[in-house]
Amino acid sequence: MMMIASSIVAICMGIMVIFIRMKAQKKPVSGRKIILPPLFMSTGALMFLFPVFRVTLSEFLEAITVGMLFSILLIKTSKFEIRDNDIYLKRSKAFAFILMGLLLIRIVAKSILSASIDYGELSGMFWILAFGMIVPWRITMYLQYRKLHQEQQDLTTNSI
Repeated sequence: MMMIASSIVAICMGIMVIFIRMKAQKKPVSGRKIILPPLFMSTGALMFLFPVFRVTLSEFLEAITVGMLFSILLIKTSKFEIRDNDIYLKRSKAFAFILMGLLLIRIVAKSILSASIDYGELSGMFWILAFGMIVPWRITMYLQYRKLHQEQQDLTTNSI
């Protein structure tokens, strides 16, 4: 029952992320908007204060590696552009499909792994996976943003 409930919550969150991303593409980006989500998500690490969520070193390494590999897909679909003298996230039709694909992989993996890994440990592993995915993605986005922002500043300075 917990497996079904957590899958439904994950699907709802995935859909919410897609809508937030679509809405965000209509507004200029800032460094703060890029960096804050992983900082907010980091509070989830407090779950590891409770023994039920703790994972072994090998489980940690597996989860963080898979998360970092998944982040490559998100990095590839997150590009910026300058419009109206502001920096915007470019629209990517592939982003929604990639996000849903990653979500589907997560649900299938969770259903398979739940037969052999305790639910608490599995929850910890999937938080690590998600954090391992969002941090490299957001760092890369921030570096791309800073580079474009600096280019924009240089163009402004040189045109004066």
